[in-house]
Amino acid sequence: MSHTYGKVTLDAGVWRIAAEPHILLRLKRVFERVDKGEFGTVSLHHSPENCRDLEWFIQRYPLSLDFMTRTALKTGAAAHREHILTMEEIADPEYKPKPFDLRLPLRGYQGRAAELYLKQGFLLLADDVGLGKTAVGIGSLSDTRTLPAVVVTKTFLPRQWQYEIRRFAPDLNTHIIEGTRPYQLAKDWRGRNPDVLIINYHKLSGWAEVLAKYCKSAIFDECQELRRDDSDKYRAAAHVSAKMKFCLGLSATPIYGYGGEIFNVLDAIKPGCLGTKDEFAREWCQSEGNGRLSIRDPKAFGSYLREGFLMLRRTREEVGRELPPINKIVQRIDSDTRALLAVERSASELARIILRQGETFAGEKMNASQQLSNILRQATGIAKAPFVAQFVRMLVENGERVLLGAWHRECYTIYHSELKDLRLGYFTGTESLKQKQDAKDQFLRGDLDVLMMSLRSGEGIDGLQGACKTVVMGELDWAPGVIDQFIGRIHRDGQRDGVTAYFLLADDGSDPVMAEVLGLKRQQMEGICNPKQTLIEKLDAGGDHVRQLARAYLNRRSA
Repeated sequence: MSHTYGKVTLDAGVWRIAAEPHILLRLKRVFERVDKGEFGTVSLHHSPENCRDLEWFIQRYPLSLDFMTRTALKTGAAAHREHILTMEEIADPEYKPKPFDLRLPLRGYQGRAAELYLKQGFLLLADDVGLGKTAVGIGSLSDTRTLPAVVVTKTFLPRQWQYEIRRFAPDLNTHIIEGTRPYQLAKDWRGRNPDVLIINYHKLSGWAEVLAKYCKSAIFDECQELRRDDSDKYRAAAHVSAKMKFCLGLSATPIYGYGGEIFNVLDAIKPGCLGTKDEFAREWCQSEGNGRLSIRDPKAFGSYLREGFLMLRRTREEVGRELPPINKIVQRIDSDTRALLAVERSASELARIILRQGETFAGEKMNASQQLSNILRQATGIAKAPFVAQFVRMLVENGERVLLGAWHRECYTIYHSELKDLRLGYFTGTESLKQKQDAKDQFLRGDLDVLMMSLRSGEGIDGLQGACKTVVMGELDWAPGVIDQFIGRIHRDGQRDGVTAYFLLADDGSDPVMAEVLGLKRQQMEGICNPKQTLIEKLDAGGDHVRQLARAYLNRRSA
């Protein structure tokens, strides 16, 4: 009998490898996800991918297995090889996808995405904004194995989804869930129960039990909403997806902040696809403080997601639907320092609490961080709002219609006061769904000069690309994905002109630090979503962005 270095067993979905110390040391180098603190025996999550890697390792360093364990290992490894070969064949640009029973045909790349998803049973589709991820989701619903289905989306998008489903698949019976408490679902005129239920994230927790029993598939639109595992919508989504035969996540920006968020998004779509959270953290991440994780090598991780078909991401260039590049212009503007002076005392006190060492409770620092971010961002937005309005007026007087992005209600009030002689519309967190739809329709008809839209209120909205080609960012957001989504409201299929996005930045307040931190977060997002792309600049903003904001604020006050 040939020499072996140890033994492998399979126990309740976990591989246990007991081996000589030098073999375990090599094993830990190969499998970054194993706990480096384990000695004598190390554990590894059972998955087809790990089976294949473990099979390869045993060929180099023989380990003993009983018949049942060896069979399980070979079966898992073979399944992984076959799966990857099949997925690679479907993903090939030369592959002709099967026809989908739809009134409007899918484009070739959309059909390939739908077929990949149906073959695998889950997928995070992260194609560029405007490439038709909604159409892919609807295409998958033409497969009766996915019905009945639930589409989960942002608050203002259910009717857009219903409209698109009726365009592509008019025979499907859709129903928009209206309340947070379950009720008896009505049949249509043919006596059929709904084929597709459409619900927003805020109502999901109340309906999770019903949906888990009723549906066979789930589509999570703008699935970056699932990035926080301590939220009710995440817990509800995870409960629903665990019961589904098929689960599809859609988002051009699945990462809004630090790269570690991608674990929650993917784990909600397909539990266990990245192993356990501890394994994921050990293999791919580094801590940024306050429980946040960033990806050590975003490009490597992005390649892993794509090559393993956990995520499918195509750019416009890759699918042959390129638009003129966005002309991004950073414009320095003046600001009224009175707004910043009004918060100077409280901001300075909060900054000192955040930077204080040792003697402050963590909860107090966390609360101070949130308050400092809020008051400085608001004061910065107010301070530069009159000058933002002047800039927008200049654009309108030169014949442009403008999509104006901001965050704070006080800024909208100033914009309105400064621009009240122009035709203004609102799409923010204050308006009702009908008011938002009316403002969008007016902008599309050309009845508005300026549509003021909250930075996080327009995700997923389609149609504005026919109304204007100019975006003004009156305020910034900590998450680069929010900014990309916002510009993507007009930079998408159907846009006939080159898009110009103006970033209006003040030299004081929160703007300088936010601009720098956005560089760090963009490194995370671009590396993962576009692993082949080289970043033009790589800004290292350190760990806690609010600590950096506090430090910079105190330094400017003392200068």
